[in-house]
Amino acid sequence: MARFNRKGVTKILFAETIAAADYTPTLAEITGATDYTKQIAAVEGFSISNQEIETPDMDSTFVSKIPGDDSAEDSSLTFYEDDTTDTIETDLAKGTTGFVLIARKGKASGTKGLDVYPVRVASNSSTVTADNEAAKLTVRFSITDRPLTNATVPAA
Repeated sequence: MARFNRKGVTKILFAETIAAADYTPTLAEITGATDYTKQIAAVEGFSISNQEIETPDMDSTFVSKIPGDDSAEDSSLTFYEDDTTDTIETDLAKGTTGFVLIARKGKASGTKGLDVYPVRVASNSSTVTADNEAAKLTVRFSITDRPLTNATVPAA
């Protein structure tokens, strides 16, 4: 199995709509999505965790567990702020709904590893600092439904 670096391979896009009830995007929906990959400085969350349930019994001193509810981790994208346009502030304004698409292994047709997160923008705020670094803004997302994970990028 070949190892790879996510930088330069993984693509992160935002689609306003995906028609399929299971969130499987069409090639046209992927092509029409906004590709924010080049503007992203950091990614947090965009994963699912399980809240296991402890199931102790009187027969053992070992406390076993069973799977419980799934939930999404707090998720955000940190962007480099643009000094001439406010595209990210406008397109991803608080309350905006849509889908964050993460093509973990690239977005070439037939590639596995496409995750689709139905989201609502919870906040969009700039980070003001006196540090010697590029200006950034952070968009926090509420994941509104179970995401589609490890899908295949549709063929042309």
